[in-house]
Amino acid sequence: MCGRFSLGVNLDDLVEAFPDFIFPPELPPRYNIAPTQDVAVVPNNTDKHVELFHWGLIPSWATDPDIGSRLINARAESLAEKPSFRAAYLRRRCLILADGFYEWRAIPGSKAKQPMYIQLATKKPFAFAGLWELWRPDDTPILSCTIITTEPNALLAPIHNRMPVILPPDAYDLWLDPAEQKPAALNHLLIPYPAELMTAYPVSRLVNSPATDTPACIVPSSE
Repeated sequence: MCGRFSLGVNLDDLVEAFPDFIFPPELPPRYNIAPTQDVAVVPNNTDKHVELFHWGLIPSWATDPDIGSRLINARAESLAEKPSFRAAYLRRRCLILADGFYEWRAIPGSKAKQPMYIQLATKKPFAFAGLWELWRPDDTPILSCTIITTEPNALLAPIHNRMPVILPPDAYDLWLDPAEQKPAALNHLLIPYPAELMTAYPVSRLVNSPATDTPACIVPSSE
């Protein structure tokens, strides 16, 4: 799964990386984004505005928003069948902006796990493939999203058995097409990102607490 990520670059770097997107005037850097928090999302509408969505998908038919805490990820292999995701896969896709993410690697002979920070080798921001929903229980609608995961590449396999789907820029237009798309037109995008274009290193256990959201989270650790 993907349970933590970062978007710590400044606004100028985001605009350079995503020139077709329209950013809000302020987007504070985040170094330890956790489920149920707000994340920067580009939904598949026509204006390509970056908006803040609740991380944890709340299906339109849900009776309790707490379901979102269990739907922070969606497995690529079952999107077309799962009731929580199949309608969104057809009609409500999004990009979730990031510049790195965390996974926890088992330590032989120990119950503790080592947090690892994973990013592109270029250290530039990128976009996860995601799905979004609008939940309307009353006069306070909630926009929410989930990150799609797939099998790990060679870099991630020793760390975790899943990885988030990272889309290359040339896939953005298809993924963000507001028209309904059949799974057969999209499934080829939901593959592991090339391992040779990524890097991973250990970081401090500070990141274990979602209350810690500082640059110290992404500093390489000798632990």
